[in-house]
Amino acid sequence: MTTFVSTDISVIPLTGIVGAEITGVDASRPLDDAAVARVRAALDQYKVVFLRDQNLDYDSQVAFAARFGDLTLGHPIYDAPDGLPHLREMDSRQGTRANHWHTDLTFIERPPAYAFLHSKVIPQVGGDTLWANTVSAYATLPDELRELADRLRIVHSNDCDFTDDTYAHRAADGDQDDYVSIPYETEHPAVRVHPGTGERSLLLGGFARRVVGYGPQASRDLIRMLQEYVTRPEQSVRWKWRVGDLAIWDNQATQHYAVYDYGAAHRRGERVTAAGPVPVGVDGRPSAVLRGDTAAYSTGAL
Repeated sequence: MTTFVSTDISVIPLTGIVGAEITGVDASRPLDDAAVARVRAALDQYKVVFLRDQNLDYDSQVAFAARFGDLTLGHPIYDAPDGLPHLREMDSRQGTRANHWHTDLTFIERPPAYAFLHSKVIPQVGGDTLWANTVSAYATLPDELRELADRLRIVHSNDCDFTDDTYAHRAADGDQDDYVSIPYETEHPAVRVHPGTGERSLLLGGFARRVVGYGPQASRDLIRMLQEYVTRPEQSVRWKWRVGDLAIWDNQATQHYAVYDYGAAHRRGERVTAAGPVPVGVDGRPSAVLRGDTAAYSTGAL
């Protein structure tokens, strides 16, 4: 198979803070190292990038994503479709919604580094997704709050407000029980140091449950206060999907929100994820597992 050679790749910023569209890349074909490096550099700068009109099947999506790191299994809790171990189906007809701000899977020790979501079915209206830059959000914190955040540790759990609201409509089918039947909890730094860029970012989102050393009310207040800096409109980009779009985001430097404004219409995407390292805080302390074992997910083991 002929390797795609990068000759005409363009990166078009969508805002001054986060998001860019990349043209001139066909993710269904093998890419040369220069093309991969260009996409990775755009991810480092813009945190989420979009490629229109990508004709991907499972094998080509997996092959493309694998250029950015070892792949995880599809999900640490749910089984992947038969014969497609790295795939996570995001299907509204199966009740899958993510209409809360979150960083993917922060209740485990090693949240994914990168996510690759390919759109298959898009509602005629609605169904956009927003991404926020958690690096620039950290940079906007007042000095005193930034110094406090640098020292905080936050417990993330799969049994949280995000889970309650997002999966409650699936309880009749037993999926809610499946999601929380095995508890997963990890203590993460509130501020992580990006392993590639060295940038500091806020590690929060919908799975954040409590702040270590603080009571329930103080924990909620601290998380809410920090989270508000992430979700300010100027920190975000909104993407209007078309069938065939491929979104790639740095899960180590973003949060996202899939807007549920399409009623009973069908929305479906297919996601694969590249494994991430254990987050490390400003003080050099890594995250620590409190409950649950997701080592098989992170290593892609069957």
